Amino acid sequence: MAAICVPIAAAAASPLLAWRGPVYILAGFAGMIALGLVLVQPLLIGGYLPGLSAYRGRRAHHWIGGALVVALVVHVGGLWITSPPDMIDALSFSSPTPFSPWGVTAMWAIFAVAILAALRRRLGLRARTWRVVHMPLAVVIVAGSVVHCMLVEGTMETVSKAALCALVLGATIKVMADLRVWRKRPTSRGESIVRQ
Repeated sequence: MAAICVPIAAAAASPLLAWRGPVYILAGFAGMIALGLVLVQPLLIGGYLPGLSAYRGRRAHHWIGGALVVALVVHVGGLWITSPPDMIDALSFSSPTPFSPWGVTAMWAIFAVAILAALRRRLGLRARTWRVVHMPLAVVIVAGSVVHCMLVEGTMETVSKAALCALVLGATIKVMADLRVWRKRPTSRGESIVRQ
């Protein structure tokens, strides 16, 4: 919790906010919340949060995924309202800012996962097929989000931002490594997660 709250609190104290409009500020903080939710997702699916069974962790993973989409829409929508030309450049991958393509790539990967998750039963995606599709997209989401965040020079304080990004990377790598081990040597905990 502190890993998410400290960077947001530091950003709230940034003197740069004095020159930002309310919609831009809302968009910025929605982006920070989205990054925090990207950290929570692997922790949930890996069963690392205390007090949650494997089933509850999976259910929470689904709901947090929905919240991540909402935060992302607020982030992009707010930036669109404040500067449509900049957003058109970003979405068309023609923006001169180096952080834009990373963020846009992560955004499309998040939308792809959300759409596939919503249609998973209708499409008849089995657990194995879902993992084959979801895991690479999750890697794109994490890598794109982290690089995007690190390249943006804004209200987020540098050290707490770097720490949050490192935790996102570390949690994702650990969960992916654990899932690989569980698939090779199934345990009751591993089986319950792999069946997701």
